[in-house]
Parts: sequence; structure tokens; C-alpha cells
Amino acid sequence: MGTCTASAELNENVTAPFEQAEAMPVAVYTSPDFLELEQSHIFSGSWLCAGRTSSLPTPGDYLTMKIADEPIIVLRDAQGELRAMSNVCRHRMSLLLEGHGHVSVITCPYHAWSYGLDGALRGAPAMDQNKGFCKEKFRLPQIRCVDWQGWIMVTLDPDLPPPHELYADVDRLVGYLHMENYVQTFSEQHRWNTNWKILAENFMESYHLPMCHSGTIGGTTKLREMVCPEGFPAFNYHHILKDDTVPLALAHPGNTVLQGDDRRRTWLLAIYPSLLITLTPGYFWYLSLTPDGVDHVNILYGGGLSPEFMADPQAQEHFTSLKTLLDEVNREDQGCTERVWKGLQSRFAVPGTLSHLERPNYEFARWISQKVGV
Repeated sequence: MGTCTASAELNENVTAPFEQAEAMPVAVYTSPDFLELEQSHIFSGSWLCAGRTSSLPTPGDYLTMKIADEPIIVLRDAQGELRAMSNVCRHRMSLLLEGHGHVSVITCPYHAWSYGLDGALRGAPAMDQNKGFCKEKFRLPQIRCVDWQGWIMVTLDPDLPPPHELYADVDRLVGYLHMENYVQTFSEQHRWNTNWKILAENFMESYHLPMCHSGTIGGTTKLREMVCPEGFPAFNYHHILKDDTVPLALAHPGNTVLQGDDRRRTWLLAIYPSLLITLTPGYFWYLSLTPDGVDHVNILYGGGLSPEFMADPQAQEHFTSLKTLLDEVNREDQGCTERVWKGLQSRFAVPGTLSHLERPNYEFARWISQKVGV
């Protein structure tokens, strides 16, 4: 199916009112041409999350990422500021760095051209006999990178409004929890055999919890009590009131600021296109997604604790137990989302009607349609 056909089907799909809405068309997940549209219209023009700012604590600490297949370095520069730049050498276009780590100078592994933490070319061996060579012309291209509420946010779009403007309603909803102060205690990379949108949608709705997570958290889920409010232009959300089954989901006894239901409210935030955050008064965890073809998704998976629990002598013991649970929940989600991908390959795969608990999925589909409209 061609790009235009998939886009037209999606557009027709989202023009129906929510009460009559269906899941997104199959080609939106399976078409390589549609993925090209997503890369150029969504990932190239959005803020993407590279993790928590605390993952780069000192000058020279770096990580690497790709945005729409563009290799990028994110680091702390010599002044301690976050900075992002191209990860491609200005000489023969080799990749410069891989993974994450610490450097004082960025040195190309091919011909040893070296760059400072600001991206300026510092050294170029055996170039002195080239009279036309001018070192000042070979700075690594700079890429926008900001700290938003403790998240490293990066974009290729020079004109995109900053996150504090785009996501102002996030701050209004959950600002009282001060997620910028939460402390990350783990960060991992995963790759699943499913389309990135299938995993994003899976996070956005809790309709699947009783069945998909029957071995873990599903038994405590009360579908009849769930509410999925209308979302905002740049994100959707829903929230759940938790009992004391997972004590870390509640406010720490030492927290005297939170009152009433705010002491036990869990927020699930889907920041478009692909930052998925579960935020509780005691802990947080997140997924940051990038597509790896139509059939795989790269996942940055991390989490940690609120300041009150970080200061608790028993915090690490509690969080170790919680991490075991989160890992098992993730494995269940992997099984469910990979089965959806397999099901989409069937000739009989036809999108079905959405539940009232899948309003966020409908809003996500509308956002994608607006972004890739052709």
C-alpha cells in the first residue's frame, strides 16, 4: 500500500467521532513508506527524550542517539551545560562515538581528527601541507538540546517551540510532584519486535491490564473506575488511584505537602511522539521510543525514586523489589505488543472499534494524521 493511501485511510479513520472510532489502519503500522513519512514529519520535527539529565553528571559524559537515522552526540560540555551535536566526522564522515561514556576530547576512530566538547575541531593530523585547509571551518553541526523537568530533550527542528511552552499543560497537571527532582536509579536499552506505535498505544491505555498483566498487576485493576480525560495537543494522559499494594506508589510518610488523593494518584503521561512516563508520588519509570524499521522499536527504559524515598534508609531495598515487578510487567507488555505485530501480518487483520478506555489512542492517531498529512 502506498504512502498516500495509508495516510488517506488514517485521515478517514480519525474524522469519525470518538464514539465511533476504530483502531488505526493496518498499513499505518506495516508500511515502510508510511514510516518514512513518520521519520521526516514526526521524528525530525519533534522533541525526543535522550533520558534523564542526571545520566550525564559531569563535563565529558556523553551518550549517543539517532533521530530519524541521524547520529547525534549528547554531552556535558566544559561549562557543565547540556549540548548536542552531529556524531559524524567532518573529514571522511565516520561515526565518532558509540554508546555512552566519558571523553575529554572527541577523537575520530578513523583518522584521529579531534573535537572539543563544544564541537570545535582541535586537531587534524597530517593536514599541514594542505594549504587550503582551515580548521575553523570544520566544527561539528550543533543540535538543539534542553533540560525540561529533568529530561534531556533533543530536536532537529531549529524552529520548534521549546518544551516548556509545548508541554505547559504537563506542568500544570503534575507540577505539584516536581518530577525534575526525582532521582534516576536505572537506565537500560531494549529492542522489541513490534512497531513503535503499538508499544506507544499499549502504554496509553489501561484496558489491557487485567488480561495482559494477569500475572502481575492485572488483579488490582478496576476498569469500571478508570477515567480517560480528553488530552492536550502535545500529549495525552490518564490517572489511577492506587492502594497500598505497592507502597512506593504512595507518598512517603515524611511528605507532608501532598494531601488527599494526591498522595496515591498515579499519572500516565504520553508526551508525543514517544516519551511515556508513569509518575507516582514515590517513584517514576519511563520509556523513550524510536523506530527501527516498521517491525522493531528501540526502547530507552529507566526509572527511579522521589527525593523523600531516596532519603529513606530502606529505599533501595524497596526499589529493588519494585524493579523486579516493573521488569516483569515490561516482559508481559513485550509479549502482548509483539503478538499484535504478528497479528497485523494476517490477511484477516481489520481494525476494531475502540473502547471508551482507549480515548488516548484515538487522540494519538489524530495527532499522527495531522503530522503526516499529505
